[in-house]
Amino acid sequence: MGARRQASPRLSLPLSRAAQMNSSTVRFLLVRGMLAGVLSGVLAFGLGYLVGEKPLRAALDFEATHSAEAATEVVSRSMQETAGLATGVLVFGAALGGIAALAFCFALGRIGRFGPRATAALIALGGFVTVFLVPFLKYPANPPAVSDPDTLDQRTILYVLMVVLSVLLGIAAVLIGRYLGPRLGNWNATVLASIAFVAAAALALAFGPAVNEMPEGFPAGVVWQFRLSAAGMQTVLWAAFAVIFGYLAESVLQAQTLVPHRSPKPAPGI
Repeated sequence: MGARRQASPRLSLPLSRAAQMNSSTVRFLLVRGMLAGVLSGVLAFGLGYLVGEKPLRAALDFEATHSAEAATEVVSRSMQETAGLATGVLVFGAALGGIAALAFCFALGRIGRFGPRATAALIALGGFVTVFLVPFLKYPANPPAVSDPDTLDQRTILYVLMVVLSVLLGIAAVLIGRYLGPRLGNWNATVLASIAFVAAAALALAFGPAVNEMPEGFPAGVVWQFRLSAAGMQTVLWAAFAVIFGYLAESVLQAQTLVPHRSPKPAPGI
């Protein structure tokens, strides 16, 4: 009975970083993070194909109708709507899954007494806000016909810089919360850190360079449908990643926790 009482707490404490976060565990979590990202990408692609095909096709029709020169299609429309979209979403999902898994390895046990699933959910929420939501509010996704080739490079650079800035602000908010936690309590520290992040992000959105490239006569409804489908895909991607990776990470950490705590065989002669 005594051994049974000792085993139960160990099963419920998969957060011992010193015992858990060795190179083997990090490798297992990285692989499972990429797998979770790919599976999440499949779900996001399904949503994008269902709700994003109509505005994408309308944008391509507008581009073909208003194009000054009849250029030969390098990539067919069906390829853009299916294989092109799927490839982009799956590659992005695998990349974000790997990066988020590494962030999970660092954050587990360092941002509060959260279990693997809760930590994965917090990482996914932070990634959704910093990697997608803040940059999206300043430079939202546009259909192909809206993007001006002359401003494409400028818009891409500005978008990447906004992503980097947003991620740095998110990291700074976490550090502020950890610094204030012992002094003000975790709840107050979290609220103040969140307010600081929102204020800094609002300043970045207000003073960041704007890019206006809406062509004349382009239906505004198509633009908003496309942007809503892009936002929906990102929401599904990050939410699914939180659920899938949280489950996989918990399984890995529980398995790693059980191994060192097996009862040793008695030595001969005892």
